Amino acid sequence: MTVIAKSDQGADYAAPCAALWQRALAQVAGHVQAQGGHLARTVVLVPYAQLMPWAQRHWAQQFPQGFAPRFETTRSWAHQLQGFEPSADDFAGDVARDILTARALLDRVGQGAHRDMLATPLQEAAAQLAPAVAAVPPAQRAAWGDEARKLLATADEGSSRHYEALVARLALEWVLASRHATDVLFEPGVRAAVDALVVLEGFQSDALPQALLAHWGEQGACVALPALASGVFEPPRIALQAATDAEDEAHRAAACVLAHIRQGRVPVALAATDRALIRRVLAHLDGSGVLVRDEGGWILSTTRAAARTMAALQAGEWNASADAVLDWIKHTPSLASEDVSRLEQWLRKGAVQHWGAAATRDLSAEPHLARTVATVEAWRDTLRAARPLAQWLPALRAVLEQAGQWQGLSADPAGMRVLAALRLQDGQQAELEGWGDDNAGRRMTLAEFTRWVKDVLEAGRYVAAQAADAPVVVLPMPQLLARPFAAAVLPGCDEKRLQAAPEPTGDWSQTQREAWGLPTRQSLEAAQRAAWAHALRTPVVDVLWRTGDEGGEPLLASALVLALQLDGAATLGADDRAARTVAATPTLRPLPVGQALPVAHLSSTAYSDLRHCPYRFFAQRQLGLREADELGAEVDKRDFGTWLHAVLQRFHETLLADPTDDLPQRRARMDAAAEVVTREQHLQDGDFLPFAAGWEQLRDGYQHWLGVHEQQGATFRQAEVKARQPLGGLELIGTIDRIDGVSSTGEPTVLVIDYKTESDSVTRQRIKAGTEDPQLAFYAALLSHDTLRAAYVNVGERGETQMHEQDEVVLLRDVLVEGIQHDMARIADGAPLPALGEGSVCDYCAVRGLCRKDFWE
Repeated sequence: MTVIAKSDQGADYAAPCAALWQRALAQVAGHVQAQGGHLARTVVLVPYAQLMPWAQRHWAQQFPQGFAPRFETTRSWAHQLQGFEPSADDFAGDVARDILTARALLDRVGQGAHRDMLATPLQEAAAQLAPAVAAVPPAQRAAWGDEARKLLATADEGSSRHYEALVARLALEWVLASRHATDVLFEPGVRAAVDALVVLEGFQSDALPQALLAHWGEQGACVALPALASGVFEPPRIALQAATDAEDEAHRAAACVLAHIRQGRVPVALAATDRALIRRVLAHLDGSGVLVRDEGGWILSTTRAAARTMAALQAGEWNASADAVLDWIKHTPSLASEDVSRLEQWLRKGAVQHWGAAATRDLSAEPHLARTVATVEAWRDTLRAARPLAQWLPALRAVLEQAGQWQGLSADPAGMRVLAALRLQDGQQAELEGWGDDNAGRRMTLAEFTRWVKDVLEAGRYVAAQAADAPVVVLPMPQLLARPFAAAVLPGCDEKRLQAAPEPTGDWSQTQREAWGLPTRQSLEAAQRAAWAHALRTPVVDVLWRTGDEGGEPLLASALVLALQLDGAATLGADDRAARTVAATPTLRPLPVGQALPVAHLSSTAYSDLRHCPYRFFAQRQLGLREADELGAEVDKRDFGTWLHAVLQRFHETLLADPTDDLPQRRARMDAAAEVVTREQHLQDGDFLPFAAGWEQLRDGYQHWLGVHEQQGATFRQAEVKARQPLGGLELIGTIDRIDGVSSTGEPTVLVIDYKTESDSVTRQRIKAGTEDPQLAFYAALLSHDTLRAAYVNVGERGETQMHEQDEVVLLRDVLVEGIQHDMARIADGAPLPALGEGSVCDYCAVRGLCRKDFWE
């Protein structure tokens, strides 16, 4: 029952609402008296449940003596008269049950192959038709159905709208064959027990109350509440505010609410036109300590409890990603946090994208990891086999209990709502016995069960505990009718979220809507405009909209707002956000000193970091900071380069052990090496699809270059050579991609090769850079040869492999060694390591957030 705030007693803003109720209730009393009925045997139907306590209160004030009628909605009245127990195939209005029934019905009509695609549309179509069918008295329903069938399109096989027509026909037959909870209202005994029926109509006429009025005949009467509001309200103060985006709009709306509270204009109505926007507004109000009563609540699937339940099911899929499993087990109290962290580090270090690959690894050398993986696999095994719903629910509960999540869900109000919606609580599974064997007894795979859970959670709602004296009430705009508010804040009034003529749901034609009493575009437009006009009668109104959406799409104000502006009935609102003066405190460039962190080993990449940005060298090489690897990232150019290095190493080592000059055989060996490396790196099918398309060109281009290279006297010696070279108190380290020996006559010369898969023009620039590109010179420094050659081999994906040699590599090596000694000596002497912040090196720098380049003075 809705709790009524006490702040409206005696307030001027409540007078128009009280006058409206006085007129409406006077008509109720007059109708009962005219019919010679008794008030205790009178039922008054209100348009929505939140009006019931207001009607009771105003009746008690207006008629303090004697009996009072019953104020009900059609649903609450039917529930009090008789508990409804639908039969196995009835449309129950419960998504958890109706989705299963829809799947069973599709099986019976030979559409089992399409039930995953059609079950949800069938359930939604039936939900749209159910109110119209329920408004037809049961005795007239068969004749009504005969006429309704004439308006359905034929579901001819092969037609462009075959499935739409099939769903529409099946939905109609389903709701026609079902009993409905409100059928009891048409019973003769109910008609005899009620002397008078009065319908208080809102902005939109509902089919069922109108049908009940016809059933009651002269004893029935309709009172249109919006018509009674005309001439009652004082001219309002309406302020308009255009925000730049959603966050700005939420800030402004929250500021409007806070301003009304400060000035004593409570309660404040906050219209829930856009629930995503309202979530942001409520976050700001919560930060200010404002109590809010949200009468609509949230979709159950948006709660944290629902997300964690869905995470368990998604982690149980046979093809679950490592990210999906980690997302689940990070919230499982049964696993120690250090075990989960250890597992995550191992997964990220090995770039294991698919959990299946992790579960099959040999972890005998790491017992802690093996134990954690085995525990997770045991939980996943519980969700593996197909089974009926009656067995799926205990299995899901068992997994939640084993993972330690059940207790947390049971202690959380939203979690309790999730468990109740999914029938996971004690005693609820007995309810499945009435759902029929064809519905709840059919075997479901994990994917089907997960889809069922998702549908149930998206259809459910969670309404948090309400604050009785909350100064702010969140409600749909039409529900401002007949309720006193001192102020109203209406955010989300743009052309997208507040349409003057909303599109009706469903694929029904205009003829079908008019014949069956379904909402039409015209009726929805009339209701929308009436609700808008009534909301603007609140004493003080703030209307807000955004001029741009998240994707950069420009937005206009709603047509209703534009009309308001043209009428000159509103003024430009002031931004109620409190301005703050923030002193500029720019961040200085960091100048750390690495003297206390001596460098023992230096690689080519590390030295490049030092030359490009000393601060990056300090953060990554001396402090050892590194960003976490992404598990679910797609294969990129770097991954392709790593894979190609391994393929070429295996190919050349195989060729060295068993030489052959036969080109087709060499191609076959290179293909075989690619397959082996793909398996060794645990790459799934499709991971390399973008690069696989050009593999043959790359392979043939490389083989052509290799043949020319060998004709010039080059022979392969080693690949992926791990080399070390002492340099004073420092040790140079690195892995050389390949070492060849080149000889036309006499002693062979060492040729150091580094593979590149970048654009050939970039590789050419490396050679031209000379001392600015230290990679080849660094690799030359790793070897003790007095004379050697060094080159980049650019392996192009389009079939062009080219070698770019650095002719002065020995000279560049000597210059490099001298530079390394000089730079290391300066670091040891305490020279600062500044963040340079220059060039493209900052674009993808992992430590940009540490140096704070974007906030420098």
